[in-house]
Amino acid sequence: MSNSTQFSRLPSNVVPVHYDLEIKPNLEKFTFEGKVAVNLEIKDTTQKIILHSLDLAITKITFKESSGGILNLEDFQLNVDDETLTLNLPNALTAPSEGKASGTLQMEFTGEINNTMKGFYRSKYFTSSGEERYAAVTQFCPTDARRCFPCWDEPALKATFDVTLIVPENRTALSNMPVKNESELGDGMRKVEYETTPIMSTYLLAFVVGEYDYVEGKSEDGVAVRVYTPLGKKEQGNFALEVTTKALPFYKDYFKIAYPLPKIDLIALADCAAGAMENWGLVTYRETRLLVDSENTALLNKQSIALTVSHELAHQWFGNLVTMEWWTDIWLNEGYATFMEFFCVDHIFPDNNIWAQFSTDVYTCALELDCLQNSHPIEIPINHPDELNEIFDTISYKKGASIIRMLYNYIGDEYFRKGMNLYLTRFMYKNASTKDLWTALGEVSEKPILDVMSTWTKHMGYPVVTVDMEQDGVKRFLNLTQSKFSVGTTLSDKDNTYWLIPLMVANEGDTKVAERKYLMDNKSMEIFIDNVPENAWIKLNSGSVSYFRTKYSEDMLKAFIPTIKDQTLPPSDRLSLLDDLFAMSFAGKTSAVQVLDFINAYKNETNFTVWSSICDCLGKFQLLFAHTDIIEHLNEFAIHLFTPISEKLGWIRKDGESQMDTFLRGLLLSRLVSFNCRKTLEEGKRRFDQHVNGTTLLPADLRSICYKSAMKLGDEKTFNNFVEMYTTSELNEEKDRIAQALGSSKNINILRKVIDFALSEKVRNQDSVYVLVAVAVNPVGRDLVWDYFKSNHELFMERYTSSFLKTRLAKFITENFTTEERAEEVKMFFKEHPFAGTERTVSQSVETIQLNSAWLQRDLEPIRNYFQKNRENK
Repeated sequence: MSNSTQFSRLPSNVVPVHYDLEIKPNLEKFTFEGKVAVNLEIKDTTQKIILHSLDLAITKITFKESSGGILNLEDFQLNVDDETLTLNLPNALTAPSEGKASGTLQMEFTGEINNTMKGFYRSKYFTSSGEERYAAVTQFCPTDARRCFPCWDEPALKATFDVTLIVPENRTALSNMPVKNESELGDGMRKVEYETTPIMSTYLLAFVVGEYDYVEGKSEDGVAVRVYTPLGKKEQGNFALEVTTKALPFYKDYFKIAYPLPKIDLIALADCAAGAMENWGLVTYRETRLLVDSENTALLNKQSIALTVSHELAHQWFGNLVTMEWWTDIWLNEGYATFMEFFCVDHIFPDNNIWAQFSTDVYTCALELDCLQNSHPIEIPINHPDELNEIFDTISYKKGASIIRMLYNYIGDEYFRKGMNLYLTRFMYKNASTKDLWTALGEVSEKPILDVMSTWTKHMGYPVVTVDMEQDGVKRFLNLTQSKFSVGTTLSDKDNTYWLIPLMVANEGDTKVAERKYLMDNKSMEIFIDNVPENAWIKLNSGSVSYFRTKYSEDMLKAFIPTIKDQTLPPSDRLSLLDDLFAMSFAGKTSAVQVLDFINAYKNETNFTVWSSICDCLGKFQLLFAHTDIIEHLNEFAIHLFTPISEKLGWIRKDGESQMDTFLRGLLLSRLVSFNCRKTLEEGKRRFDQHVNGTTLLPADLRSICYKSAMKLGDEKTFNNFVEMYTTSELNEEKDRIAQALGSSKNINILRKVIDFALSEKVRNQDSVYVLVAVAVNPVGRDLVWDYFKSNHELFMERYTSSFLKTRLAKFITENFTTEERAEEVKMFFKEHPFAGTERTVSQSVETIQLNSAWLQRDLEPIRNYFQKNRENK
């Protein structure tokens, strides 16, 4: 998908064994000086050494031969396009016939502590007195270690590292390993030397120089843990410390392998493009992904922090100890860690019902993206680093996690544990591929794992299984047919793609669900089930653990209605029925009217995750119909559906209330605000006013709702009040709530001010994207943001260099349009004004707009008639 020129991986004739790296940052001039001595192994005869380097000024290069001779290398070239440094040697390096040939490459260089949140970059913070200062921090993943020092910057080219930092004596200095030695240098500087790292990839190296407080503890298995926070906020690190000290022994027990480093630090950074980064022994986080304020952090955010911390800790084994051979298998890191984060949080907080949330937060999100023609297989060739950032996406993370969960249920916990231990032990401190994982799991389970799972990692998309049922008394015969689930296109009759699908079938009154497991290994299959009561429901993919959609016959779908109404069908099955039906509507395989009719069965629903699915469906309908004459009728439909359960929960958390009910209250009130429920808006505004004037402090779980209510009903004075709140708040979570609320205004002139505010110096680059997104998903602001982006594209190209931010911006400012004309406009604009690193994202957005257009044309009139009949029947 990239427009980049073809590139080649580094040659394998010379490889690193050990780096001795010294970095001296200047926090006032934003520059650094560096020295690196790399012990090399010469594998093949060569007269050139090629490695990576970018944005560095190389000032001196020498090569020390194994014989002791020293060569000054002055003949070298820096290739900006390839991001390489080529050293031309006066004499060829010769590989020996036996043993190993070696040498030491020594380089001196200078560079910039940049403001791009890549490589070695600066992060702005403020002291308690309001003084502006900067920390120097790293983000080397995926290919940015080369911006800090010349290196072999590929995951398979592992080495050990000795790191030395020369820093101001009043600054904290951290790296992957514990401090080995410190010495004063005079002039207010000190030298900090760290212990040697295990053999590892360059992208996992890290260091931080700044001012921080910390809390510390020790896990049950003896690992020293520290959580570093901004000055004066160390108590906000206690929750992450609790999670970490419990997660480390859990992973040790599960993998049967101890965490291999003597310490682990978690640090909250003021500027961090991604949510977090799993650097071995020094994990970096956005403040909002690590810090918990007892009075100001919402429960849902606290849970999200537990998941994020658990995700990065899983990487310490899966990704760091064993690393993918090449970026094609990045999903091995991210998909597995996403699965394990839920596994770990379920262990630490068993009352959170976290696996039900996996269905809405991970599983259905993956299905939604993966039905597009511009999706991609899990295993995807990477032809250039520009393409790499685009696959840190929903497919690698969420589809990857979903198929791992499917596999886990297919082989069971015992074999999964044994297989993971075999894989990690076999490739410890080495690199591995997807095939290596399947082989290990296949060996212990004696199941055809490679055959089954390869269909899921190598094929793009997923199947829909169509079910037809024949019945004879208490006997049922299910005829299953699978085909690729396709939206917007008609599959060729010659398309023979099929998946090996683990199936679990349940029926009403059945107590043997676990025994009803099958493997669908062909395009069609027949299943016989006996002793099924008359008119009973039969559910394919019980528990929604396998990665496919199901299309039931009309009679089979109707059989679920009573059990949805009385909630005897498990929550994961209730939500998957609706999600599958909604997807069929998006694909044009059923009508939107049928979806709305089906949603009516959920009016007594009490489960948070099921309501999450309902909200997701109605939210998409809201965006689709936002600029049509039926939007108010859709809003009325939603308000009528949501109000009874919302009024039952009320606004105030009750004593002994479950966490799930707290989540549900916030979800329903938030959606009622989005659907312009006047009663909710006015109550939210009233509570906001009391919060601002100091009468009653708003609970953290209600603030986002009340802020959006106030902004929707507010005026320019309200906007100014929010800006003041934003600039004075010291809690980033609070800033995020305010930022999202700002985009809720119904006044287009205020929304223009919101855009200007987002791009002002008052908002960090990492946060400004989300302010713009909040405006873009507001129907009033959709066209406004797009027009502003087109008129100022050069500003955006200069401001956003991180692909994490660029892809989010490109996605959300484009995909909610609903006409073919807009699809063509978006396509042509990005063709004429490339936004590097977003090519696949833009293609997905264009396709989504086209699908929205077709969907609107199909269903606008039937939905209009549906609402008209409902009004006549009232």
